[in-house]
Amino acid sequence: MTFQEKYKMVFDRYETLVNRKNEIDPDFYNGVYDKYRYPVLTRNHIPPVWEYDLNPETNPYFMKRLGINAVLNSGAIELDGKFYLVARIEGDDRKSFFGVAESDNGVDGFRFWDYPILLPDTCQEEVNVYDMRLTKHEDGYIYGVFCSESKDTSVNDLSAAVAAAGIVRTKDLKTWERLDNLTTLRSPQQRNVVLHPEFVDGKYAFYTRPMDDFIETGSGGGIGFGLCDDIRHAVIDEEKMTSIRRYHTITEAKNGAGAVPIRTEKGWIHIAHGVRNTAAGLRYVVYAFATDLKDPSKVIAEPSGLLIGPRGGERVGDVSNVVFTNGAIARDNGEVYIYYASSDTRVHVAVTTIDKLLDYVFHTPKDPLRSVECVAQRCSLIRKNMEILNQNK
Repeated sequence: MTFQEKYKMVFDRYETLVNRKNEIDPDFYNGVYDKYRYPVLTRNHIPPVWEYDLNPETNPYFMKRLGINAVLNSGAIELDGKFYLVARIEGDDRKSFFGVAESDNGVDGFRFWDYPILLPDTCQEEVNVYDMRLTKHEDGYIYGVFCSESKDTSVNDLSAAVAAAGIVRTKDLKTWERLDNLTTLRSPQQRNVVLHPEFVDGKYAFYTRPMDDFIETGSGGGIGFGLCDDIRHAVIDEEKMTSIRRYHTITEAKNGAGAVPIRTEKGWIHIAHGVRNTAAGLRYVVYAFATDLKDPSKVIAEPSGLLIGPRGGERVGDVSNVVFTNGAIARDNGEVYIYYASSDTRVHVAVTTIDKLLDYVFHTPKDPLRSVECVAQRCSLIRKNMEILNQNK
């Protein structure tokens, strides 16, 4: 093919993908949410101008010059009736960065803005950034809280890293102000940090994930909660535990906050992630719980098990057996769009409602934590159902 033929092929494929209509997956049903058949973002949704040199003199074979490996963990927000995802985009060079993708309906048609986000370069030791959560705060700003990764220079190990919570803020997703990284006095590292959308006791509130090192939670017992006075120089001196890790559950290895919590009449709904170890490595799932409206650190409902798990084609990818969320949109009409990545490769959407989430979180039985009691719990459900079936004969 000639240069122009390759050029046309690449752009035609891109436009066909971006304009493809999505549809509810008819083969999936659990009563809690609807899954859509196609991912909403993949590496093929990246505009060709981000990867190819379009000049035939400097790129005569029409090669990718700056390739993209994956598009994954996306913060999410609705502004003026449109849906925006701030996606983690990982280049073939393993460096991640952020890009804004926009859609009219939240399930298809996502198109990246012309340029990715170029964050203010105020943290010279920072090597990588990823997994931004977007909080529309009552102070009038939109905050982005993300993982800021640096080389751990205290050890002679090229894979050793230090994770901190970076903070930026904006009014329009275009101009970003970089604030100081979050400091937690009792936790040496932080990942998966989420800013609560309202003041608590007149202070900014964060959900944290205390870490002893880059991978292991160590003494970190679950999702933390802490307050700070000044968001520009955020310092948390005490972290309470909210959703805690437990033996032989989906959160045994670690857990972390996901999307910004959703305010409801019964409490704050949290959509988080839990991790357990298996013979095939770590398995990440998405789960839900609720906290008190007046005290967001107090868990008031904790349904058993996972909300979304890596199954079917979603289980395979760059880092397999993983689903992860850091973005959800709760609309004024009661709809909730949960954006989750599968296997660190692509972004999907599951759509539900506030009413369904409340029913799920508050009426799904709690995990009794022992096999014999779990069986008794299930037998009780079966017994009630058998009575109904017999009545209907």
